Amino acid sequence: MKSPYSIRNATREDCPAILELIRELALYEKAPQEVTVDPLHFEASGFGPNPVWWAFVVESSDGIVAFALYYIRYSTWKGQVMYLEDILVTESHRRNGIGSMLMDRLIEEAKERSFGRIVWQVLEWNEPAIHFYRKYGASFDPEWVNVILDI
Repeated sequence: MKSPYSIRNATREDCPAILELIRELALYEKAPQEVTVDPLHFEASGFGPNPVWWAFVVESSDGIVAFALYYIRYSTWKGQVMYLEDILVTESHRRNGIGSMLMDRLIEEAKERSFGRIVWQVLEWNEPAIHFYRKYGASFDPEWVNVILDI
């Protein structure tokens, strides 16, 4: 039986839908006011002459129902690594294997691009996500502290 979901690289035309999912993620993370990125800046950052992010989207008959957005981070110890900025499956489509579809595609992309690792953050209270990441053998590092300097 064919899956009702398909995964593909994001395109410029997907930016409005991705931004809607980003807002849904911010609401889930109890910080909806933090999404302040200008839509034109978002689009240019992914599809302008020097893109700084890439993404995969998952579609169903409902349209885009999930995404994973990453960028390249440089580690002086490991070289280029994939940084997973956001991954979200819209609530009505969770528990259908879409998160695994996205993680598997991210892992494949990281291998294709010869990245030695994928790194990301997860909120300590987000038990469903933590449980999901543990299935992949992800390790959690309690030693590092997030540092932010707003300018």
